[in-house]
Amino acid sequence: MAATDNKRVIKISEKQGTYEAWIAKQGIPIHRAFFIDDLRTIEVGWWEFRQCNAAFLVLAGQEDIQESRVTAIPPGQMLPPWKIALEEMVYCVQGQGMCTVWAGDQPKKQFEFQKNSLFMIPPNYTYQLSNARGDQEVRLLHCNYLPLAMLIMPTPEFFFQSDYVDLSLGYGDTEADAFSEAVSVERDDPGERGIRSLWVGNFFPDMKRWDKLEAHRRRGAGGSVVDFRSRTGRGGHMSVFPVGTYKMGHRHGPGTVIVIPEGEGFSVLWPQGGDNDKTYVPWGEASVFVPPNQWYHQHFNTGTTPARYLAIARPGSVFDTDESLDDRQISYAREDPEIRRRFEAALKEKGIESKMPAEVYTDPSYQWKYKGD
Repeated sequence: MAATDNKRVIKISEKQGTYEAWIAKQGIPIHRAFFIDDLRTIEVGWWEFRQCNAAFLVLAGQEDIQESRVTAIPPGQMLPPWKIALEEMVYCVQGQGMCTVWAGDQPKKQFEFQKNSLFMIPPNYTYQLSNARGDQEVRLLHCNYLPLAMLIMPTPEFFFQSDYVDLSLGYGDTEADAFSEAVSVERDDPGERGIRSLWVGNFFPDMKRWDKLEAHRRRGAGGSVVDFRSRTGRGGHMSVFPVGTYKMGHRHGPGTVIVIPEGEGFSVLWPQGGDNDKTYVPWGEASVFVPPNQWYHQHFNTGTTPARYLAIARPGSVFDTDESLDDRQISYAREDPEIRRRFEAALKEKGIESKMPAEVYTDPSYQWKYKGD
């Protein structure tokens, strides 16, 4: 099996669990790494079980929580129907195609997806994918909680041979179709992050062009964000931040998959108390990585366009602490000075000017200006 080597890989427990044993039997490439540079070019192989070309990603930080795998669909081809007793979030990193979804003998629902589309398939709903183009392969990133689920139910067949479906998730009495575009729901409580809007739906046509963003005042860099959630309950967010800026370092629980729809830059990750043990992850379009459990990490835009990162979230707050955001976040005034030096050196190599105000490094309460202020 193929492996992807980065300069640093977190070791998985020597005790092989059900999920690890299952993927080892599938006979397709397993990429074990700290990050994947480009999902569009990694090696895939024939997966007899699924009747397609695919590969598993086992990234540092997934830690028996979230599965990530890549599916490749040749030009003009259609894959056999597939279902799994877990919700799947699917992000298109390349190509254009059709997805048909149904449950039991209910009517089939169909929608078109394209590069940078994000869609969610409810548990045990059958879905079939096809490539609508004759000149380009489709590449999809699938995420689900199969590793975590197999810790609880160590019988792989349970997840592929179960028949129960909740028809209300796709055929409920709602005004909109389950796979129409998402709608905004105003939160009563914006929480400590201060984000009011939550976009709920199973289909987001183009995350690269998504412009319904809200100022993300608690994370710095003058950035903006959209929080999203499927109708089943899985969710995440996408952050956008300007050229020549970077976000404050923060930490959270394991399992959040970060994929890049647009931009160029790098992220730095380090364990608590490990200021001299930093790992730098370069990224561009279609890169992916997963911050390990409670590791600090922050993101830097060194490109010529606003950067976007899509965070496919871990399951709720189960793996997080009850610490406040301020306890989990490092202000610019408190960060290691090497962070700023490394960022400015990277910009200088590309002839880009830093847009970080000098005041952010001396005033912990500095307030960024946002459109409309």
